[in-house]
Formats: sequence, C-alpha cells, structure tokens
Amino acid sequence: MTDYPDVLYSVKDRIATVMLNRPDRLNAYNDKLASGIRMAIADASRDPNVRVIVLTGAGRGFCAGADMQVLQAVDTSGGTQRQPSRGQGDVGKAFDSKYGPNLDDDFKDMTRFGYFMRTQKPIIAAINGPAAGIGFIMTLYADMRFISDKAVITTSFAQRGLIAEHGISWLLPRLVGAGNALDLLMSARKISPQEAKDMNLVNKVFPAESFMDNVMAYAHILADTVSPRSMAVMKAQVWKSFFQSFGEALETADEEMPPSFVWPDFKEGVAHFLEKRSPNFADI
Repeated sequence: MTDYPDVLYSVKDRIATVMLNRPDRLNAYNDKLASGIRMAIADASRDPNVRVIVLTGAGRGFCAGADMQVLQAVDTSGGTQRQPSRGQGDVGKAFDSKYGPNLDDDFKDMTRFGYFMRTQKPIIAAINGPAAGIGFIMTLYADMRFISDKAVITTSFAQRGLIAEHGISWLLPRLVGAGNALDLLMSARKISPQEAKDMNLVNKVFPAESFMDNVMAYAHILADTVSPRSMAVMKAQVWKSFFQSFGEALETADEEMPPSFVWPDFKEGVAHFLEKRSPNFADI
C-alpha cells in the first residue's frame, strides 16, 4: 500500500483502490487531500496493471465536504478570492486521451475532478458513509456510484449560504433531471440510499456489512472479463456525447469501429467465446 497526501493507494488483482484517509474528520476535503487523490488516480491511469479504479473513504465516512477549518479561513470581505494552489505537476499528462474521442478540452479542469472523465479507466465511487458538499460532487464525476445502505448524501451548499459549486449544476441535472437537481440543491436535505437509487443518482445500494465485498465483486467483472480498450473508448464516447448531437455521436461510433477490428482484443474476444475459456485481453 502506497501513501499519498491523506490518501491510501493499493493495487490488487488489477483493481486500484484510492482511499481518502482522514477518518478522524470524516475525510473532510482540503488541498492536501485534493493533491493526494489526483496523484493516486494519475498513477492508476499510467499503470498497465490497473484496469479499474475504486474510490472510497477510510473509517465510517466517504467525504464530509470541505474541511470547516478551510471554510473559516475564507476571505469574506468581498474582495477577489485567492484560489488555493493546486499545481498539477506532471500528473496532467497521465490523463491525455489515447483511446476514443478526445476529452482533453472538454474536461481540462485539473483543480477539481474534471480529470476523472479523462482517465481512460472506469472509476467507481464506493460511497461507504456520509458524502456531503464537495464530497458529494466528487462522486458525480465518477463513472458509477455504489452506496452503503447506512450512508447518507447531501449537497449542503444552500445551508452554508453558498451556490451550486464545482460543476454540480451541469452534472446533477444530467443524472437526475432538473426538478430533482433543484430539490437536492435548494433544500440541502439528506438523501437516503434508497431515494438516491430511485432517482438514478446511484447504481446500486449494498448492505453495509458486505459493502466493499460487493463493490469489489463488480470491479472484478470489469477487470477480468471485458476489454480494457473497449472500456476506455466507451467511457470517452459517453462523456463526449454530452457535447455532441445524435448525428455527431453516430459519426464518432463509425470512426471508432474500424480500429476496434484491428486491435488484438477483437480476435481474443471471439476466440475466448468460441473456446469457452476466460479472456486474455491486452492491457492499456
């Protein structure tokens, strides 16, 4: 297991686990944690032995939102706010598009979580406990969200006198519709796992007692049975489609199909099916 700033990182069976590691503060978000998450996901993106990334929290919380010590230090004089330094160093290159339509301009933000979309490997948010504010937003940037039946979700911004921050006004309506998005944003009420599932905010609700076992079982399906390149292209296609017309999405699919035929995974995909054996797809 590798330590990054306030993050624990491990790789097993081609699955990288990125664990927010401030359990004494319910993994509250600050610059140090932001840097650790970015570094860990960059390393997972570059590692050919990683096919799936699972993002979760240590202890009983996922991420309780911005650290209150950070919020208390915010300049409230009305002047121009100085944004905290979030230098990306050399990690930005880890997210350059290699397969599928290019997302580098659409999700170029490196100060929050735009790089989640550009990561060419699926990211699963395993919401093991409370996810609030920016912690809740972080889960929206993931490709899939699984939640413990003991967890709770809240946007929280309106209760702090804030607005829809960090891209949530773009992401949330696309997941749950405008009405549900405005309900969650304006009321800042707590959402149960089942309500989150009912409004398509999360993919699955798992019992707390077996939560990570269930998450990892799904992650193994992706890591063991499907083509990493196929996942990378499909992920890029879906996120790119938010900026495309239907016709443009069809053109993208037509452009991506010929390279799939010549990639080794196509031949292997047919062979393992006919031979009734486990696949041996190429790493990316």
